[in-house]
Amino acid sequence: MTTTAEGLLPHFRSAWGPDTCYPDSRDEWSPDNPSRDQCGMTALVVQDVLGGDLVLAEVHVDGVKVGHHYWNVLPDGAKLDLTGDQFLPEEEVVGGTVVVRPPEGPRRHREQYELLRERVLASLAAPPLEDGPGQARS
Repeated sequence: MTTTAEGLLPHFRSAWGPDTCYPDSRDEWSPDNPSRDQCGMTALVVQDVLGGDLVLAEVHVDGVKVGHHYWNVLPDGAKLDLTGDQFLPEEEVVGGTVVVRPPEGPRRHREQYELLRERVLASLAAPPLEDGPGQARS
């Protein structure tokens, strides 16, 4: 199985759900914005598949910190942010620092990470679907 950064997004889009986002945000999750509150788990699974570094930044509204955002820097130095489309117009991602992944795996939201990882890896291993409306896979 050869996996590229460009080919990952459809696998994540089909795997994201209210059960893979941050538990405190579950009631706010919507299929209209499926990457919302999926960044930490997504960045960890991307790192599992492609390697590279995790980057952590703050999310601000009107200059006030309201949350955090994670994304990846791949081994070739390319930035990959599969959840960068989640933000509302008033939200701004500020800064970004490489962080070390805990060797024992995620301490928080482990259940959501493991579920997302399982779904994405199963999707990557599955044979491609026939091309058709809403069925194309990379």
